[in-house]
Amino acid sequence: MKHLKYLSLIFFVATIAACNSGKKALPVVGFVDAFQDASIAPAKTGFIDALKKNGFEDKNNIEIDYSNAQGSIPTLTQIVNRLVSHKVDLMATCTTLSSITAAQKTKTIPIFMMVSPTVKLMNMEDARGKGQANLFGAVEDLNYIDTSFSNIPKFLKPKGGKLVVGMIYNQSEPQSVDAKKRIQADADKLNITLVALPLNSSADAQLVTQSLLGKHIDAFFANPDNSVFASFETILKSCDQKNVPIFTSEAGLVQRGAVAAFGADIYQWGFQAGEQAAQFLKTHSTTGLQPEMVKIRRRVYNAAAAKKYNITVPSNFEAVK
Repeated sequence: MKHLKYLSLIFFVATIAACNSGKKALPVVGFVDAFQDASIAPAKTGFIDALKKNGFEDKNNIEIDYSNAQGSIPTLTQIVNRLVSHKVDLMATCTTLSSITAAQKTKTIPIFMMVSPTVKLMNMEDARGKGQANLFGAVEDLNYIDTSFSNIPKFLKPKGGKLVVGMIYNQSEPQSVDAKKRIQADADKLNITLVALPLNSSADAQLVTQSLLGKHIDAFFANPDNSVFASFETILKSCDQKNVPIFTSEAGLVQRGAVAAFGADIYQWGFQAGEQAAQFLKTHSTTGLQPEMVKIRRRVYNAAAAKKYNITVPSNFEAVK
């Protein structure tokens, strides 16, 4: 009888183990942030909200494996390598560095990009002008910079005969170098003198910004550059001390103290990428998906910054909250 009891117990345990082993694992979404930044954070919120809207919620029917590299390239590489080795169902990448790193490490796992430029601007097209087949999400080109930069003469009048606008750019980031070229062309068309100084990382931002401010600029233009995002408070403090207003193409930087911007709504940017990711989770197919241009852009201004510099804001701009 004891043997029968033991056999029954063994059978029961084996049955439970078999049931557990047959339990289907939740789809895993590997979300990769390149650095911690208040301007960029709403993209993650938007992405997750889009998944929820479509019936996908963390710890319920999906698992979101979130990591932030805190600005470290080696850490970012380790994060992506781990997600690839674990064969996550899809990856969500926030900012250019995350998207490029993920694309370099996998050609099969679907990557849903946000706060990232087009594949062309990331220099990731092949000889036929095609990007790799696993890249999706919402991206941006440089066309909006024209509108952003051309706003500056609407806010400021030159103290002398010509407006002088300064900017810094990361010479090791292709997107930043391309943006600098674009801004130079815009400045030439608008009869604005552009003073642009290069840097290699956000650690150089304070020194380079102070050098730029020594060249008697009328305004600072914060271009789409990861180094600018990461060091914006340092740049803002230096500019405020010299009474130089900041204009930008990034709506998120207006909340952090820039005067005005025409740029993508970061929350909606993430939401747009999340809608694509949700479609993939529903269908288990990427048919019909491709990188698409960010859809929602806003003209915004910072009321406190505008007041500080006694700037009259055009009526088609809305105040950030």
